[in-house]
Amino acid sequence: MTLPLRHEDLAKAFAGLAAELQLEKGSTDTLQSIVHSAARIVPGARWAGISLVDGEAVVPKVPTSPTVAELDRMQSDLNDGPCLTSLRGHHTVLVDDMRTDPRWPKYVHAARQQGILSLLSFRLFAEGGSLGALNIYSDKSCAFTEDSIIQGEVLAQHAAVAMIGAAAETQFEVGLATRDIIGEAEGILMHWMDLTSLQAFRLLVRLSQRSNTKLAEIARLVVDSTNRR
Repeated sequence: MTLPLRHEDLAKAFAGLAAELQLEKGSTDTLQSIVHSAARIVPGARWAGISLVDGEAVVPKVPTSPTVAELDRMQSDLNDGPCLTSLRGHHTVLVDDMRTDPRWPKYVHAARQQGILSLLSFRLFAEGGSLGALNIYSDKSCAFTEDSIIQGEVLAQHAAVAMIGAAAETQFEVGLATRDIIGEAEGILMHWMDLTSLQAFRLLVRLSQRSNTKLAEIARLVVDSTNRR
């Protein structure tokens, strides 16, 4: 069970979280740090999970327990629940007691069956819109206080920034890998067909367009065919 943090302890906790997130290597590691930190930092929290926006769908990720995984997945399946209300309404959602809350009846009933009595859902957002929601759970009614909401919202802001950074780094790494494979394919075609670098690149582009296949995939096929020889 999470114990209330004093202001100085909270500052240290967030500083520690920021350092952890700086060290994470990818999006999944970042999300895992966020949910474990939420369960540790937010007063009243016992479990946590993140649901990410994927087009029109909401996809549960990195739950801290099987119960959280099931409940986050249920919100996505029902297209209803506190997480989706938070995302659609652009605000934090608090459920004090699942036994008396009249909203989302199917979800609330399932949560009670799993021993969940309180919940907080924080929207994770950036300039481009919603990234997802951070969902925090407790097996006690009225587990969350005003401090829980304040600390959770600060954590959600840290989390959104970290998620954007991790996604950008991943995209950069993918871009480098794509550039490398295309360069390797160019070199192979230059050797095979006595082409210049520009001619080899144009040939790859033409093959990509005619086959309706991504340029990187065409390049990978060229490289793989050489490796099999």
